[in-house]
Amino acid sequence: MKKIPKVYVGMSVDILHHGHINILEKASQYGDVLVGLLTDEAIINSKRLPLLNYEQRLKILKGIKFINEVVPQQEWDYSTNLKKYKPEYMIHGDDWIEGPLAPYRNLAIEVLESYGGELIEIPYTKDVSS
Repeated sequence: MKKIPKVYVGMSVDILHHGHINILEKASQYGDVLVGLLTDEAIINSKRLPLLNYEQRLKILKGIKFINEVVPQQEWDYSTNLKKYKPEYMIHGDDWIEGPLAPYRNLAIEVLESYGGELIEIPYTKDVSS
């Protein structure tokens, strides 16, 4: 039996919008989608507290057909979860190539390369971020 690839997508999902669905749908084309849902503590360290708490955001994600599993992501840095789950692919919008998220991108690439994983960046859905 052929192993289904694991695809990691990190999200905060403060307000669910079509950009989230777009990235999840694309991720599902590569394999089983594992979402690393940023905890409230991880979010508050980088931006305002989300409107919905972790449990509420988790419940929303569990109802999306493109997602196979949701796990907590305790920090903005994806490295810990990438090392733990070793997905074959990580999907992210291309909005982190430059700017304040670029160091997290570089760390993710380093971890993925350490075990043969691959980063796939898709065009960011403009004007829908919370």
